[in-house]
Amino acid sequence: MSSDAVSNEAATTNSPRRPRPLVIQTEHLDATCTAWLAERAEVVRCASDAPEFSGLLVRAEGLVIRTYTNVNEAMLAGAPRLRVVGRAGVGLDNVDEAACARRGIKVFNTPDANGTAVVEYVACLMCDATRPRVFLDTALPLAEWKKVRTKLLARRQLCQMTLGIWGMGKIGKRIARLGAGLGMTVIYHDLLEIAEPLRAGATAVTREALCAEADIITVHVDGRKENTNLVSGDAFGRMKSDVVFINTSRGFVVDAHAVADFMIAHPAACAMLDVHDPEPFEATYPLLEMKNVHLSPHIAAATELANLNMSWVVRDVWAALEG
Repeated sequence: MSSDAVSNEAATTNSPRRPRPLVIQTEHLDATCTAWLAERAEVVRCASDAPEFSGLLVRAEGLVIRTYTNVNEAMLAGAPRLRVVGRAGVGLDNVDEAACARRGIKVFNTPDANGTAVVEYVACLMCDATRPRVFLDTALPLAEWKKVRTKLLARRQLCQMTLGIWGMGKIGKRIARLGAGLGMTVIYHDLLEIAEPLRAGATAVTREALCAEADIITVHVDGRKENTNLVSGDAFGRMKSDVVFINTSRGFVVDAHAVADFMIAHPAACAMLDVHDPEPFEATYPLLEMKNVHLSPHIAAATELANLNMSWVVRDVWAALEG
């Protein structure tokens, strides 16, 4: 993607004596938020892998990123004037916070901007896994009508199932409320003690118990390095043969080869993965072309409202630039 300056002739926020600070926007933001920042700063849209990026970075004072821009030592070495990094998203997995701190660079993100969108998406996946359905576009004779209805008979309702939440953070707590609202038995595993009023009736269990008891397991852990391959062969070996496994957190927390082995051995089970490692995945990804594995392109937070909420990180970026 080539660089694209965002101009606004009405910009009067900065004194004419001082050039407006340059902010590089490397990925998509809501247009309203880009325009807001462009009224106050010189905003240039430029992907981090574009040829002109390094030249812009030399004079940039701000950087606004999303998921696929890595802010690391190598990048920061070429950014002598950088003062602030804003990540339009929940985690900071792709930002070396320690390296930024050593250089006095402030880092901002949007921790709760897309939580509701992710919870809605998990609800959709749970229904996809348990409630077969079809939409008709032609009239059917009575015999065929009855046949379709019989074929689409759901084996279980969600209220008959146990929902296991692996990671009881902000999104995990909302998932617990969702499960309770649907009449599910809800259990969870987390490293921290969760106050009872925040559990929505969910019961704390060990990791081993969660794997063994849950009919649906949904993962909502953070991006710390220690969580790499957190869900591996040992965990899958404890799961039910018809488990529904959902991951909308980070791709690297799940061992893709362990998923493949389990799903091959247990055709009644189902894996629904929205995040992957790497992204985009390559033709060698072990989960391709498996009937009981469903892969989506990192879209759990892909709503206009969530995008707007995340994009308003530009307010923090501008506040930092103002000092």
